[in-house]
Parts: sequence; structure tokens; C-alpha cells
Amino acid sequence: MFAKISSAAVYGVDAFEVEIEVNVAGGNPAIIIVGLPDAAVKESRDRVVTAISNSGYRWPRGRTTINLAPADIKKEGPSFDLPIALGMIATGEDVDLPSLEQYAFVGELALTGAVRAVKGVLPIAIEARRRKKKALFVPEFNAREAAIVKGLDVYGVTSLRETFEFLKGERMLAPVKEDNFFDAHRRYDVDFADVKGQPHVKRAIEVAVAGGHNILMIGPPGSGKSMLAKRIPTIIPPMTLEEAIETTKIHSICGLLDPAHSFVTTRPFRSPHHTISDAGLLGGSTNPTPGEVSITHNGVLFLDELPEFKRSTLEVLRQPIEEGKVTISRAAGSMTFPSEFMLVSAMNP
Repeated sequence: MFAKISSAAVYGVDAFEVEIEVNVAGGNPAIIIVGLPDAAVKESRDRVVTAISNSGYRWPRGRTTINLAPADIKKEGPSFDLPIALGMIATGEDVDLPSLEQYAFVGELALTGAVRAVKGVLPIAIEARRRKKKALFVPEFNAREAAIVKGLDVYGVTSLRETFEFLKGERMLAPVKEDNFFDAHRRYDVDFADVKGQPHVKRAIEVAVAGGHNILMIGPPGSGKSMLAKRIPTIIPPMTLEEAIETTKIHSICGLLDPAHSFVTTRPFRSPHHTISDAGLLGGSTNPTPGEVSITHNGVLFLDELPEFKRSTLEVLRQPIEEGKVTISRAAGSMTFPSEFMLVSAMNP
């Protein structure tokens, strides 16, 4: 018995297709996952088996081999739980689902069979559309985020049973729509018009924004430097849809989205503490992830108390400011993240 299901994984700020192949043969009962899985993917074996049993389905009792292709790229995270479970049910129940090739699936499974949220759904949705998939099945928590991508039906699912019943034609689900969501949510909580007085500072900021320049504000404590900085994004031209998608992809990978803010519609404003490390600002860790300069892409990076930052931390800003992108090389690989932002800094005299 054999089943093949499409999924996707995030690499950098983009996604790539992952084909999950489930094959059941004779021999001692065992579940083997191959294709460079990390610890979280290997642990899915126990989550999936328990979720299938608690959902009322049979899972294959023979030697089950699960291949994550392409096999030369490391697979990370729990987002393959849902497609692996569907493949195991299809083989365990001996059900033929010809429509599987038209769809893509991502989602983490709870032991009860419920589908939990995952990171990086937006780039996965863009990749599914590029691969001409008919629909993408994601956790209900992530559905609004993925629905921003036009030309692709997005279904938010709550459980493994709900998903499999839909594939068998026993249940109806309606795709999630996000019409006019972008235009309806482009509002800021603050406004540059709130600032009274200080005409020379406001004029300098307006010139810097108009010319795309960085700016340093020097003044005594309480003079309004931070208050002015927080309102700078409100006078930068509104983000285009393409800019918003670029920025949301980064926020999605970092897990910064929630159902109430599933899409970044306003210019990001980030103000890291002066104790931040080089990796925190630039990006890094064992498997490179975006740092503050990339999370602030198309927005404003505010460094308050500039002299308090470590010299090495300030030095790493050179490449992102000059090139609008940052390349991070680690043993796991080299990745390039976008980092076009306006740098605003403040200090006491």
C-alpha cells in the first residue's frame, strides 16, 4: 500500500515543496521516517499514531516507511504531522483518495487529533499557488494568514477527522476568504499629528522620511525622542500589497502573527533593548532565523540610548543598511534575509 501527499517547508523566507510518501510492506511492525528529519519530525511518529487512534481510524500495522522528499534538505518542525497522518490513514484503511495530489497540507497534531497552529504558513501558501495546487489545508488558527494569497482555496481545519472526512466527500468545508482585509486594517494606534510644538524636529524627520534617510535625535530625557520615533511610521507612505506580503512572510516565520493580526498591514516599528546580541539584531542561531533588522523590513528600527549598544552590535548594521539585505552563514547553511528599513536612533547629549 502506498500514498503520496504534498506539503511544504520553510527555508529562509521562502518555502519549498515536500512530498510525503507513505509505504506499507510486510515485516515486523515499525515506523521509519527518512529524508533528513530533525528531532521534532522524528517525534511526530508517536503524536501521529496516537492522534489516528483517538480519531477512530486504523493505522498500518506492518513496516511503514515515510519518506520526506527532497531527501537532501533538512526538514524541521511539527508541520508535517497532518499530511503524515493522512497518508497513514489512507494506507491503514486502504482508501483510495485520487484528489490528494491536488491539495497541500500543513499542521501539527495534538494527541486528541486536533490540529494546532504552525509557523510560516504564508510562504507555504505562496509556494502551493506556484505549484498550481487547488487548495491548501492549514490549521484554523492560520487560515486567515494563508487566505491573503489569491488564486488558492484555503481551508482552516480543526481536527484530523474533519480533514479526512472532507477528502472522502463525507463533510463539506467552505474556503476562508479575506476580501478587502488589507485595506480595512491599515490603521495605526498613534499619529504624527499628535505631536504639538517642536517644529524643527518634525521638519527634520519629514525630510529624512521623504529622502529615505536615517536619523539621529539628540536631546535630554523627557524631550520626546521616543514619542516622535514611534510616530514616524505613520508618515511613511502606506505599504503596498507586495511589501506587506514580504514583511508578513518574515513575521510568520518568526511566529509573531496571531488570529487578530494575521497580516502585517502597517509599517513595522521595532525598538530592541540595548543589551541585544549580534545574533538577535542581525539573525542567527544554529539554523539561521531572521533578526530584528529583518523583522523591521519595510519599517522603522529604533535604537534608543544609542551609546549603550555594544560596538560589535552596531558594526553588524553596516551591511543591512548599505545593501538592504543580510546574509547569515552557519554550519546548517547560508541564508539571505531582506532588511530594508529606516534607522532611527536617539541619545542624550
